[in-house]
Amino acid sequence: MLVTALALARPAGAASVDTNPMNYDPQVLEAYQHFYNLDYPGAVALFEHFHEEHPGDPQATTYLLNAVIFQELYRQDLLDTTFYASDGFLTGRHATDEDAKARDRILSLADEAVREADWRTAKNANDVDAYFARAWARSLRCTYVAMVERGFGAGFRLATKAKDDAQHALALDPNYVDAKLIVGVYDYVVGSLPWPFKLMIGIAGITGSKSQGMALLDDAANRGVITRVEARTVIALFLRREAKYQEAIQVVLILKNQYPRDFLFCLEEANLRKDAGEGMAAVEAYRQLITANSDPGYFASAKPELAYFGLGDALRGQRHYAEAAQAYEKAAWITSVGTELKIRSLVDAGECLDLVGDRLQAVKDYQAAIEAGPNTTRAETARRCLRSPYKGT
Repeated sequence: MLVTALALARPAGAASVDTNPMNYDPQVLEAYQHFYNLDYPGAVALFEHFHEEHPGDPQATTYLLNAVIFQELYRQDLLDTTFYASDGFLTGRHATDEDAKARDRILSLADEAVREADWRTAKNANDVDAYFARAWARSLRCTYVAMVERGFGAGFRLATKAKDDAQHALALDPNYVDAKLIVGVYDYVVGSLPWPFKLMIGIAGITGSKSQGMALLDDAANRGVITRVEARTVIALFLRREAKYQEAIQVVLILKNQYPRDFLFCLEEANLRKDAGEGMAAVEAYRQLITANSDPGYFASAKPELAYFGLGDALRGQRHYAEAAQAYEKAAWITSVGTELKIRSLVDAGECLDLVGDRLQAVKDYQAAIEAGPNTTRAETARRCLRSPYKGT
């Protein structure tokens, strides 16, 4: 296992790539195996141990920060890419289930990593590892602030600082390829933001380039040491936003083949086949995922509600409205479902039920959606559907 992990960690052409030596440490490699199989408790435990063994090192702190943040995002269903595939994520009001204890730990670890990196760069202005660690920590904090707290202005300021640190690392060492992930995401996102949103958060005049961002991400995906998986994941999301579904599927298949028991990679293949218009093939992909999850231990961690929601979307696209409503309702009432996904599922179930004439159950679903998130954009949709049955668009 260790030999395999080391081989995966060292990309082709690794001699021309520079990185923090910690990234090849056996403990780190083992922790990442847990991380990419969505065994977040296992990853967090291993990174905590590594963090304790390397006090004062911002890279060790950021490993732990990364695992803790993604564990929390997964708990809240915020790693479902259907949430980000349109600009509705930016403009809508969404429900989150922020855990104060998790938030405090995340912010504390982010502050710790930045302090440690500040100390290192004050001693050595050419410490490229410290610049990268600070960029990574700031980008992770930005991810949390934007996705959970919906603080896009604060998130953008953090993203800008992270990008500046990553660019500085690349200026010091152009072969520090992992830093290209952070710069690439920034360039692509800023280059694709709708103009009204740029005005809203006060970044008019700040430019980015989608093509340049994708080129940087492609290099990180091919030559990065600890950013290859993340870079490919982001590339697949961006390709999806651009409706380049077949290209995105090919990227996801690479990830799925590398980590076949990562629930999210399996889910994303089904999501992309649905968006690509593959119809009943997508339905079958979701059903296979749900069946695989029924095998105890196949996935270290699964979110069946995400698969049921995707199944509902796929069935709805094929006009199988009654079956779609059943799938949406299963998603909504799974105990672990996040609030936002619950609301989305109930509203979509109600709309499908209206389309088949089951007004009584549709009303119940709309009412449950409003109760779950009264101040959300989806609750407004539910209220409209209570006043007048949904007739399709």
